[in-house]
Amino acid sequence: MSDTIFQLSAKTNDGNESALANYEGKVLLVVNTASKCGFTPQYKGLEELYQKYKEKGLVVLGFPCDQFAHQEPAGDPEIAQFCQRNFGVSFPLMAKIEVNGPGTHPVYEFMKERAPKLLGSRIKWNFTKFLVERDGRTVRRFSPSTEPVKLENDIEAALAKVPARSR
Repeated sequence: MSDTIFQLSAKTNDGNESALANYEGKVLLVVNTASKCGFTPQYKGLEELYQKYKEKGLVVLGFPCDQFAHQEPAGDPEIAQFCQRNFGVSFPLMAKIEVNGPGTHPVYEFMKERAPKLLGSRIKWNFTKFLVERDGRTVRRFSPSTEPVKLENDIEAALAKVPARSR
């Protein structure tokens, strides 16, 4: 298991490998997304958070996933088009992944290990949110029904913390 999320990498929506070290010192909001889910309108709120806080160090990372009721059937290019056209998404979208089971992406293995739920670490549904602090170790988990705007206080608190290397 990695010590920090910044030791991991993930493919971007256009198929390029991206080292999460590129986000070192940032606060990450990592969300498993889907285009045909009842929570899909949360893309709008996620984009609003990104726009409001990106200059202060917030990065929203969307990880499309099709493991819940086949609610993300599209391919990566179509997902990006849908998100941009319908919600103006400009935050980074990653390639479609699995968040549960034997094919779980290492980023989700890391987050589930760091922020398990009371009855286990499985992701219950689309739009489960993880807030990763600047240290890359501290992770908080939020349910799919938690609207992005409800995360503002937690995001502001995480952004206010000085990164360890700057102390």
